[in-house]
Amino acid sequence: VLLYLYRRLLRSCETYPSKNRSRIYQSIREDFRENKNLAQGSEERRKQVHVAYKGLEQLHQFDGRSMPNFTVQLEQNPFPKPDHYEDRRTQRVEQMLDEEENKK
Repeated sequence: VLLYLYRRLLRSCETYPSKNRSRIYQSIREDFRENKNLAQGSEERRKQVHVAYKGLEQLHQFDGRSMPNFTVQLEQNPFPKPDHYEDRRTQRVEQMLDEEENKK
């Protein structure tokens, strides 16, 4: 079980988007080496395994496996105006054009 966890952590670290990826990878290796002699079933070993699983969850947040294909699509005009909409500027321009036509 620990070897499987170790391999999963290392594989997840390979796809982690960070400048510190190599340091994280090295830290995982060092932690497992330091804790490889902990007694089977000891409280310290359980804590370390729990920490490792938490780290794996954090790595999976960024590797794309836990996220579905997420895309955002924006409309060309997210707030379209109704066809019959006229604002003040449009009304003024229409008024000015009408006045000019009436002068002629």
